[in-house]
This record gives sequence, C-alpha cells and structure tokens, in this order.
Amino acid sequence: ADAISTLTVREIEILECLRTGKTTKEIAFDLNLSVRTVDIHRANIKRKLGLRSGTELIAFALAKT
Repeated sequence: ADAISTLTVREIEILECLRTGKTTKEIAFDLNLSVRTVDIHRANIKRKLGLRSGTELIAFALAKT
C-alpha cells in the first residue's frame, strides 16, 4: 500500500489499464496521450515500485489493483 501511495493519479489510471490487459497503444488512445507519454508513465511506475521489467509491472498490476 505504501508503494502505491507514491503513484500519481495518472499512474494509477495506467496501472488499472494494464490490469485490464490493454496495450500501451490502447492506453494512449483511451487517455488521449501519446504512446511515448504512456511509456514514460510506465517507466516511472516501475521505478517507484522497484520493478525491473514490464512483466513484473503487469504481475504487480494484477496482484495489487
């Protein structure tokens, strides 16, 4: 719970989208962002949560949200 509290509202939105199985391109379209911006948010989420890969990010999203 402490790790999630470090995330911004937008990062939490993206984490929720990842949990539902959306791709980066789909997330970008749904949230009216560029793919690059979504990639930056994903990198920031991984950094804040101490995750090393996209696979770990998805696993975290599925387990925690």
